[in-house]
Amino acid sequence: MNKLTRDDLYTLEKYAEIRDQFRREVMAHKQNRRLELGDNLLLLFEDRLIMQYQIQEMLKAERIFEAEGIQEELDAYNPLIPDGHNWKCTMMIQYPDINTRRIMLGKLIGIEDKVWMQVEGHDKIYPIADEDLERDTADKTSAVHFLRFELTPEMIRDAKAGKPINAGVEHEQYHHELKPIPDNVRKSLVADLDAIN
Repeated sequence: MNKLTRDDLYTLEKYAEIRDQFRREVMAHKQNRRLELGDNLLLLFEDRLIMQYQIQEMLKAERIFEAEGIQEELDAYNPLIPDGHNWKCTMMIQYPDINTRRIMLGKLIGIEDKVWMQVEGHDKIYPIADEDLERDTADKTSAVHFLRFELTPEMIRDAKAGKPINAGVEHEQYHHELKPIPDNVRKSLVADLDAIN
């Protein structure tokens, strides 16, 4: 999947004109990029369109129009765009009650390493987590983590051929399996992968 460049972005003036429609399109697109693993764990899979929206919103909010500032935003968000052989997502641990959330973040240390994806017929893929910075402490984990799942060429070929995709988490304090993931999410994730000849 191609990274974003300045040429892909709208000017602040143009973005102001199209923002409402663009936002509606992105929100609809995001519905196919959400994967709930039980009641308290959400994976939000990132892609080029979502990152463009994030950048446009940052440029608008900060009134950034100079080349250097735009490039800083591109450099920050481009690494979250899948590379054609992986899936990248934001993982959110969600407990509505603040006291429950505090307790569970203390119990769920290391959960980011226990999430998995699986193309049917292949081994589970565990993520490379939090490449930008460490998000666990000795006492608790963060409510937000960034995950990258790397696929082999064989996994990509089978996913593109229509094999089901499964997902789950197997932490001692939190266990959930989704076999298979919803078809709309599967189709969206398969679109992140490059064709294998």
